[in-house]
Amino acid sequence: MTAPDAGRGIWNGEETGTFGLPADSFRILHVSTGNVCRSPITERLTRHALADRLGDPLWGGLIVESAGTWGHEGAPMEANAEAVLADFGADASGFTGRELLDEHVIMADLVLTATRDHRAQVISMGHSAGLRTFTLKEFTRLVKAIDPATLPPLEDGMVARARALVRAAAALRGWLLAPTAEADEVYDPYGAPLPFFRSIGDEINQALDPVVTALTGVPARA
Repeated sequence: MTAPDAGRGIWNGEETGTFGLPADSFRILHVSTGNVCRSPITERLTRHALADRLGDPLWGGLIVESAGTWGHEGAPMEANAEAVLADFGADASGFTGRELLDEHVIMADLVLTATRDHRAQVISMGHSAGLRTFTLKEFTRLVKAIDPATLPPLEDGMVARARALVRAAAALRGWLLAPTAEADEVYDPYGAPLPFFRSIGDEINQALDPVVTALTGVPARA
């Protein structure tokens, strides 16, 4: 997706901030390699979970996107990735792959990567990305250690809560290390059969659950 013109202004009748985005938005960027398997699954499962818990198509100002460090620009997601999303009742329609660009990192308030290598690549791009870039599983581990009572109340808006969550997670990063290096990885299912894709989808969904709960204050439906 191409960003609106940079600078402040008005977008859809609202005051806008950097890159013309609504001033009260919070942008989550999921990153993998080709942007046809893991990051599309994570993007659409995040959107699905937010819509399911909030019942609001705007998700309280949260914008969820994805890109790939070697992104297949304009490509559809893998058919097995679409099948995984269908298993969860998530919408796979209208997706096209993107190569990760500087502007994506600049605009993102939170970058969640599939692996540590992806995280390192994002951080190496600069743009002060280090404090807002985590692997998905790393961020999950940190979020689970944060007391929800220390976050801004939902009455203050989901964007304020999301920003506080990222700051709290960044502060904990050096204290809550992964038990193993592999614990923070989501492995690439590209070219694998559907059962492996489904196992990766389950892994991603389980990692997202505490994150979406922390963002929204709403647990998953039983």
